[in-house]
Amino acid sequence: MKPVDLLLENDENPDWDSGTAELGHMLKPGELDLSHKVILYLEDITVSFDGFRALNKLSLTIDAGELRCIIGPNGAGKTTMMDVITGKTRPDEGTVFFGQTLDLTRLTEPEIAHAGIGRKFQKPTIFENHTVFENLELAMKTDKRVWRSLMAMLDSAAGDRIAETLQLIRLGAQADRLAGLLSHGQKQWLEIGMLLMQEPKLLLLDEPVAGMTDEETERTGELFISLAGKHSLVVVEHDMAFVKQLGGRVTVLHEGSVLAEGALEEVQGDARVIEVYLGR
Repeated sequence: MKPVDLLLENDENPDWDSGTAELGHMLKPGELDLSHKVILYLEDITVSFDGFRALNKLSLTIDAGELRCIIGPNGAGKTTMMDVITGKTRPDEGTVFFGQTLDLTRLTEPEIAHAGIGRKFQKPTIFENHTVFENLELAMKTDKRVWRSLMAMLDSAAGDRIAETLQLIRLGAQADRLAGLLSHGQKQWLEIGMLLMQEPKLLLLDEPVAGMTDEETERTGELFISLAGKHSLVVVEHDMAFVKQLGGRVTVLHEGSVLAEGALEEVQGDARVIEVYLGR
């Protein structure tokens, strides 16, 4: 059932008319409708590349404030799913809603990012020749026009936000260090901090602990757990120990569709999951 259908089901006389087909474009940042406690809806999403179905009628919902892990074999459609959510790939069929009314299939990638969806790829993307502090300052959700960027001073509220983020990502002691000198794990945390400076409502994280030490992986898990509730997180991961640390609901993708869903212990005991993924 589509988000708008849910609204109609719960209100016979909604205060908007059927002519507002472009309602998603009318919403301002911070006005996301989470009245049904769901932040992301994917319904019957199909994506084909040269006859190959990367996604096959994929349906998935993510609750507001939820920390969800997505697992599955290579080629299951995990990256394509994120591409669809962020507007990089347009689905052949299906709908994608952010909250109740924001139709992501009608928005560009920058518009989707501005609406409150942040994405982190496996390889960190930071400004290595700038300090950690400067990276967070550059990422801040502010007016980026040249004149204001040149003339504006960093006000106390912005400074407080950067300081808070530095502590959250455990890089307070590295604030004045060049980002290029950080360890791999610290670079990953810095990029997560840069995303947080954009004030996202939903974070998409693609194999965030790949290449990390055991200690860095554990700290990353603690960070994600602390973010859940204030933000919604979708984590694509192959490290089952890390998935176990995060807890919560796990979705298994296979051949572009949801194969199983539930607690990690439940999906690990599913014969179909063992056959196509965990047993390999």
